[in-house]
Amino acid sequence: MFDGPYTFYHALAGGVIIGLSSFIASLVTGKIPGISGVCSRLLVPATKDKSWRLIFLIGLIAGASLAFNTITAASVYRPSASLIVMAIAGLFVGIGTRVGGGCTSGHGVCGMGLGAKDSIIATMTFMAVAVITVFITHHLIA
Repeated sequence: MFDGPYTFYHALAGGVIIGLSSFIASLVTGKIPGISGVCSRLLVPATKDKSWRLIFLIGLIAGASLAFNTITAASVYRPSASLIVMAIAGLFVGIGTRVGGGCTSGHGVCGMGLGAKDSIIATMTFMAVAVITVFITHHLIA
């Protein structure tokens, strides 16, 4: 199921694992596990609950590493832009995360799962901007 060409089942399994992980993290910690909030609080000296946040971050990195090293379909996903373009994009994502009150995972997975109207609006905005960005970069700046 998880080897060979990428299929609907890969996406389904990933979605189920993300949703279940989010639910378990919320249950165990009592906090919404949006990645930007979890990780940004690691940089605040006064944060008392750093251990689960660090475990969460390590799990994200380890999970991605495990997928890229064990699932054949994952090997086709490589950066399509230079390191400088990726760094600039990351900077814009970080700014947008702070301005938008959370990241796509926090709003899209956790906030929408809780039925938060601001998260629904934020996710719709993220998706609209993503569609526009892909259109511009693939059709107008080619």
